[in-house]
Amino acid sequence: MVVFDKPKSLADVPLHYCPGCTHGIIHRLVAETIDELGIEGKTIGVAPVGCSVLAYNYFNCDMVEAAHGRAPAVATGLKRSDPDNHIVFTYQGDGDLASIGMAETVHSAARNENITIIFVNNAIYGMTGGQMAPTSLPGQVTQTSPYGRDTDHCGFPVKVSEMLSQLDGAGYIERVAVNNVKNVRNAKKAIKKAFQNQIDKKGFSLIEVVSTCPTNWGMTPEKALEWVEEKMIPYYPLGVYKDRDAENKGE
Repeated sequence: MVVFDKPKSLADVPLHYCPGCTHGIIHRLVAETIDELGIEGKTIGVAPVGCSVLAYNYFNCDMVEAAHGRAPAVATGLKRSDPDNHIVFTYQGDGDLASIGMAETVHSAARNENITIIFVNNAIYGMTGGQMAPTSLPGQVTQTSPYGRDTDHCGFPVKVSEMLSQLDGAGYIERVAVNNVKNVRNAKKAIKKAFQNQIDKKGFSLIEVVSTCPTNWGMTPEKALEWVEEKMIPYYPLGVYKDRDAENKGE
């Protein structure tokens, strides 16, 4: 009996991510989903600018590189060019999606574009050196907030899932985490549902994944996982924030 197998949609190459980074887990979940749904030949991924800028090296499906923050706009064009034969997903970090790309994110949700967004929230700018991000927690120490994020000066973190759930166009919004086995399994279910919703033409889906950044947090991988549980999840509660399909069914 095979108990473990590498997804065919995941390239057999080393990842460039830092030790303890949870991007690798999320990549695997996306690749498993593509395999299980049998959509590798029609899937197009959109890589952003950020730690996952090289994501095109890791997925065995067509990939397109987008300018910083513009992945939802690129995904919209790809999907609309052949809506019946393209399954399109973006894979974005919090700096890319919630800062320079916020307009693209909001308006693709408002238009209910039939795309899937995988949003990795590790509360910091990873690739550029650990600056404060739109999602950095109050009091969080970063390279540009060495005394902790001061909400009087910098404002409060952007809670993307809560915000997008208020848009009539958004179809499915869920926040998950990958800091333990239970949460990884729930994350897989959410990601698979988001892709299935696109196949079923149910519109815009975004899965926010609360993640770690041990290097820029200045922690060991073990401590980073604990910090997710103790600090991030209380501020960014997990769960479904919008599911229009369930609402229509009265669930």
